[in-house]
Amino acid sequence: MPRSVLLQLARDSIQEVLEAKRTINKAALLRKHPLLNQMIATTVNIYIDNKLRGSSKTKIPSFTLLEDIIRNAKISAFEDKSFTPISTSEYLSCEIEILITTPDGVISEKDPSILKTTSYSLGKDI
Repeated sequence: MPRSVLLQLARDSIQEVLEAKRTINKAALLRKHPLLNQMIATTVNIYIDNKLRGSSKTKIPSFTLLEDIIRNAKISAFEDKSFTPISTSEYLSCEIEILITTPDGVISEKDPSILKTTSYSLGKDI
């Protein structure tokens, strides 16, 4: 099953830092997904083995959805003061959760780890 645009954006944001190169084409994303230009508060949580590994939350919508996810993904992975910055191996093993605060409530979406996803697609368990 393909990853949602929001979860892919969070993954790509972390990967940009790990690889030290810009890969996110913000203009193209905004053209294809206009909702990303809305001011929406988000939370990005990172889990390893079902334990919180990093978190960042915006309380008041101050950024576009695009910028908020990029910002919170990078903060949760590299700047959460409760944890050391995430390593590449942890990134490959982590689950990412995005919480979006809307007037109707909170929407939650979770992405399984890359390694588990890859192993299942090969028909193997880790």
